[in-house]
Amino acid sequence: MDGYTVFWAKDRVEELKKAGDAGPIRVVYGGRHLREPSLVKVKVGDVIFPVALANGKLAVMARLPVDRAEPAFEYQLRETGLVRGAIVPKGVRPRTNESNQAPTCSFAPHQKPITCCSESAASGNGSSIEPRIMPDEFVPRLLFGPSDDSLKSLRFDKNGKLSVVSFSGYVRRMSPETLEIFESLFA
Repeated sequence: MDGYTVFWAKDRVEELKKAGDAGPIRVVYGGRHLREPSLVKVKVGDVIFPVALANGKLAVMARLPVDRAEPAFEYQLRETGLVRGAIVPKGVRPRTNESNQAPTCSFAPHQKPITCCSESAASGNGSSIEPRIMPDEFVPRLLFGPSDDSLKSLRFDKNGKLSVVSFSGYVRRMSPETLEIFESLFA
């Protein structure tokens, strides 16, 4: 089992807060955009932690154990009854009703893709969606990288605050020790 982070920008966090979407989180989408990076390395059994920055501090927003990895189109059709922001496979013509609303399904705002071109969906039964601030003393110990021999710490700006560059545009794989630290926020 590997742990991964995906970055939720301030506007995404505000959108969910305004809509009253406190979860539980059910899906994280992946695609080709910085706001919704590829989930190609994420597998069933892995855990995804959406993160945000709150006043320069790392906020772990949710925990999603991945029970299913599939095309975003399939997830959208099955779970919401709509295809909103998912890349539709060639030769498939999804049915929609006049109002483009799901006729029988209701869904949480976090189930709507962030961008127009979601390719994949990692879904499962996750935690509530709320900021869990990472204690400052743990942040320097957090390591991320595609393999254990290429792990790196996070970047800080000139004022010593975490940089958005540390997370934005990437699905970051974490070291086993970092995964333990993240998991401790949900114990």
